Amino acid sequence: MAKRDYYTVLGVNRDASEEDIKKSYRKLAMKHHPDRNPDDKGAEEKFKEAKEAYEVLSDAKRRAAYDQFGHAGVDPSAGFGAGAGARGAGPEGFGGFADAFGDIFGEIFGQGRAGGRGNGVFRGADLRYNLEISLEEAARGTEARIRIPTMDPCEACHGTGAKPGTQAKQCPTCHGRGEVRVSQGFFSIQQTCPNCHGTGKVIADPCKACEGAGRTRKYKTLSVKIPAGVDQDDRIRLSGEGEAGVNGGPPGDLYVVVQLKPHAVFQRDGADLHCEMPISFATAALGGEIEIPTLDGHAKLKIPAETQTGQKFRLRNKGIRPVRGSVVGDLYCHAVVETPVKLTARQKEILRELESINQQDPAAHSPKQKTFFDKLKEFFG
Repeated sequence: MAKRDYYTVLGVNRDASEEDIKKSYRKLAMKHHPDRNPDDKGAEEKFKEAKEAYEVLSDAKRRAAYDQFGHAGVDPSAGFGAGAGARGAGPEGFGGFADAFGDIFGEIFGQGRAGGRGNGVFRGADLRYNLEISLEEAARGTEARIRIPTMDPCEACHGTGAKPGTQAKQCPTCHGRGEVRVSQGFFSIQQTCPNCHGTGKVIADPCKACEGAGRTRKYKTLSVKIPAGVDQDDRIRLSGEGEAGVNGGPPGDLYVVVQLKPHAVFQRDGADLHCEMPISFATAALGGEIEIPTLDGHAKLKIPAETQTGQKFRLRNKGIRPVRGSVVGDLYCHAVVETPVKLTARQKEILRELESINQQDPAAHSPKQKTFFDKLKEFFG
């Protein structure tokens, strides 16, 4: 089968830069790598094809030969010097192929390069704090004080990890780079230095206060402003309030995550509020006016006659103004007709009289009940 054009294989133009070629290859290699597709022969072939294309196009001399003579220009058996010379150069002759594959190898197996390459400078970890607040506080906004554990630079060694008066020395294994090259057959893979763990330095006499870590655990108290309208799981970012960085690296961030306490009356749904509204049997039947609670106090609500359980009443703009948006939500009241309990003899007598009257014309006074029993008769034939 004839080989495909290398530029087509990598999906780049013929005038693509070295960086574009490298990016395209890394993307294809990550997608079709055999370790990610163990049972896919097609993926393995695509991986080999992309690798071959990158080997040529990542080397300036071989790329020039390929641009002039095509596949013959990089085929040793064809007698062209550029192809043969590059083949004999080993991994270093591929113009960065080993570096590109090393990055991919690290991403696949979780061996990503350390930040700060060679100087061991790392950004501090981000922290999360779950802050529980009431529905009222979420609606109106509040200010809370929180106490969080954190890793701060050691005061004794000023974050160096070395005993005061001493200094860390350059790692003899990686010579301060923080990385070492490991040859694995055809490839040369970059890995984090096992001696200094990527810092590029070794500490002969560690600080006793932090045991060489350069950081110590402390607690700090922060004031957090909670904006009005926040909802469950909303995050508030406090820049630079996370853990301290390593070897002078920048600190991480603190994310305060809002957790809403259960409310005795209301349930929140975005900007809207919902509540159950118990009404008496008489009010449901005859209608009337009742007082209901809102987050801002109380409101009057007219109940029409013949109200049934589950009927929903909407009070506009009695919900919550969301933190992102200007439209205030609504309050939905769900009617729950309450059956009277602990009836007196007189009450029972009145209810029996009412039921007797209802039975004289059930279709008029209890239409749902009449419909239900008619369906039962129809169902059972």
